[in-house]
Parts: sequence; structure tokens; C-alpha cells
Amino acid sequence: MRLNKYIALCTGVSRRAADRLIAKDQVIVNGTPAQLGQIIDEINDKIELDRKLLLLPRSTSTILFHKPVGYICSRNGQGNATIYDILPKQYHHLKPVGRLDKNSSGLLLLTDNGDLAQQLTHPSYKKQKKYIIRLNKGLTANDQEAIDHGVPLVDGLSKLTIEMLPDSNATTDWLVTMTEGRNRQIRRTFAHLGYHVTKLHRIQFGTFALDNLRSGEIKEL
Repeated sequence: MRLNKYIALCTGVSRRAADRLIAKDQVIVNGTPAQLGQIIDEINDKIELDRKLLLLPRSTSTILFHKPVGYICSRNGQGNATIYDILPKQYHHLKPVGRLDKNSSGLLLLTDNGDLAQQLTHPSYKKQKKYIIRLNKGLTANDQEAIDHGVPLVDGLSKLTIEMLPDSNATTDWLVTMTEGRNRQIRRTFAHLGYHVTKLHRIQFGTFALDNLRSGEIKEL
């Protein structure tokens, strides 16, 4: 196993942060300063961080959480309410996978399983996410076509798949499917075309679905 992955699993920091700890000589492997990119034997090697022995957690935890509107996915709310204000304390060590902004609701996964988080968020895996959205006005046929072809944003072309919601004739309500995960991508895409997203509700992330989970409820996996 790569040393930075081991540190991430043991401490909850990112692999990039783990590399910084290694570069600062804060990590010792078998009594010797660690090297960037080093491969270790997680069973037989002795890894220390700031003179404290690092041990892999015995198990991982993952939960599905129906995030309500009005909460941010951060530990430091800077004056805003956060999901950790309403999550039971036994889940406070878990990290969100693919965040939802304050005004969005729906499916949020939280886990301490680094491999799962990597598989869900890394662009190479192209995990599908589905959202129900509502616009402040009806979407025109021309703008629908523009979305089908891709909308240019400052960080690249935004590609979304949209379709009318079943049993709805309202041109303000849409099902959006995407495989990217750029910051506020859906909101920025429609804003570029002159619309305001008044509701954004995630119902699926990869193979995980919100199903009948009520707002504020938790399901352990």
C-alpha cells in the first residue's frame, strides 16, 4: 500500500495532505524518515506520525443522509448551520462525498472509507448523479437544445442530460443527469442561460438512491 493512502486511512486527511506530512519529515517508517511515494507493508511495518503510532481502523462506516435545505456540508459553518449540527455525534467523524450547497437537498453520502470516496468522486469513474430541479421560468426549446449540446462555462463545457419529469407538463421542472462534479455546475449552467434554479434535490449518486428516506433521516450501509 502507498504510504500516503495508509496515512489517509488512519487519520482521515487527504492523500495530498499526507504527502505534505511526509515531505515535512513528520512521518517515520520503521525508525527512518519516510519518502514520498513509498510503498509500505501495512501489517508488518511500523508507521509513526509526530511520534504517534498509526493503526488502520478496524472497519469503515458509510451512511446515506437526506440533507435538508439550509445546511452546509462543512465542519466550520462560519456562522451557518452545518450538517454536523443535526447529525448524531457517532457520525461526526464521517466526511461527505460529493457536497450539496446550502440551498440544495437530497442524497448525501458520508463515509470514512477512502476507497469508496475515491471511486464515487474521481472523474475517471464517471459515476452518474441524478437531480430533480425547478427553474424560475419555463425552459425554452432553444435553451434545452443548448444544454443538449453543452454549455460553455469558465471551467469548461458543461454537459448535462435533462428530461421532463414523469407525470409533469411543467417546463420549469426537470430531471438532470450528470457524471461530472464541478462546483455548483447545475446552477451555473442554467444561470449562463438566464435561469435561476429555485430547487435542487439529489435523488441518486452512483448505485445509491434516496428512495423513501425522509428529510433529516439516516440510513446505515
